[in-house]
Amino acid sequence: MKLSPHLVFDGQCREAFTFYEQAFGGTVATMLTYGDSPMADQVAPEWHGRIVHASLTLGDDVLSGVDALPDDFEPPQGFYVLLHLDAPGEAERVFNLLADDGEIRMPVQKTSWSPCFGVVVDRVGIPWEISCEGEG
Repeated sequence: MKLSPHLVFDGQCREAFTFYEQAFGGTVATMLTYGDSPMADQVAPEWHGRIVHASLTLGDDVLSGVDALPDDFEPPQGFYVLLHLDAPGEAERVFNLLADDGEIRMPVQKTSWSPCFGVVVDRVGIPWEISCEGEG
């Protein structure tokens, strides 16, 4: 079994995945627009540039995303995407990138479970928990 988060956006999917690729060091494997998909004739022309499916490969993991159809978007709530990093310096780097134009909910700090942990909502509204491996 494999679990893969699928993030839903209100028109910022391309921006988010381009940013995540740079921030996390992954590779955008898919960036399919509504206009280039079989759904092209089912959406308004102004939606043709929005993303119907994006995928970002991070090692063995895949992060997926979509721009929700106009009446389907709801802001994310009730979850965080937990990102584990190998070293405190890398965790702080990623946290600071996500925090730029975002909202810090808990600054990066040592906790009882991690030497480096922080909570942030990024500039497009996705909530993240950044954690570093090791003992707190």
